Amino acid sequence: MGRVSRAQAQENRQRVVATASRLFREKGTVVSVADLMKAAGLTHGGFYKQFASKEDLVDEAIAHAFAEQAAHSAMAFEENSGEHETARRRLIEDYLSVWHRDHPADGCPVSGFAADLGREPEQAARAQHVYINGVRNRAARLATGDDDGMAQLCTMVGALVLARATRGNPLSEELLQAARTALTESAQPEPQRRTD
Repeated sequence: MGRVSRAQAQENRQRVVATASRLFREKGTVVSVADLMKAAGLTHGGFYKQFASKEDLVDEAIAHAFAEQAAHSAMAFEENSGEHETARRRLIEDYLSVWHRDHPADGCPVSGFAADLGREPEQAARAQHVYINGVRNRAARLATGDDDGMAQLCTMVGALVLARATRGNPLSEELLQAARTALTESAQPEPQRRTD
């Protein structure tokens, strides 16, 4: 077999990072290198030609997931340019949807990587910077007036994690709906009270 060209090697690396980003969000970073490379359609031996360690891949996979999410969010806000509240509501509705609950591989890296980063402190130290920036950026998309968006993001992530854990039970959809209602009704302007 001949050597792989630089362009092909770079394409293979990008494929591994994209595949890892999806698999890690779906199954956690416990996915083996062998299973990951198989899912990417490459040989196990090629992994260490591309990455110094699995931890390096985890770092890149997290960065890839947040970049992908930022592009998706930017598109939603561009489609509703000038209407922050419309874009914010769409973000909440998409995030707290049954589809998002059922497709963690394509979902939010905030919820997708939280458990792994919380469980593995040495790994978290390496990837934490990217993760923290991703959390702050996601919250900023939700910000309204004096609200920095953090509590909204916490509500969304918590509801999604609970809904995934209870999938198959009616409680799962109740959790999503409760969070959607709380986040969208709280942004409604208070009705004016009559003073006469």
